[in-house]
Amino acid sequence: MKATTERYARRSRRFLSQAADELAVDDLEQASEKGWGAAAQIMKAAAEERGWRHGQHRQLFEVTRQLEQATGDPDIRPLFHIASDLHANFYEGHLHAVDVQFALDQVDALVQRVERLIQSNGA
Repeated sequence: MKATTERYARRSRRFLSQAADELAVDDLEQASEKGWGAAAQIMKAAAEERGWRHGQHRQLFEVTRQLEQATGDPDIRPLFHIASDLHANFYEGHLHAVDVQFALDQVDALVQRVERLIQSNGA
């Protein structure tokens, strides 16, 4: 695994941990943004490992589509879109705590799934 790939993966895990801390103190907007950050960072890790561009926000959505196609995993894109809802919640504050928790659980599933792909050289 490339050093930059590992750096993105570490950030992803750190953001997930921070999201849980923010949720515990009922800061839903910060928990949401950290959840989005975790998803974005793990997709950057996968992109970095494959040599795909990932420097722009819109490119992360391309990475999810490409990764789904490359691996045949149909859950990657919907999980990433749930993370995108968290990003919107940072600005809008429209989600309830139970919804943020659900979305963070889905982001955790995405991070674990993509980490396994990276570790098995499938990403």
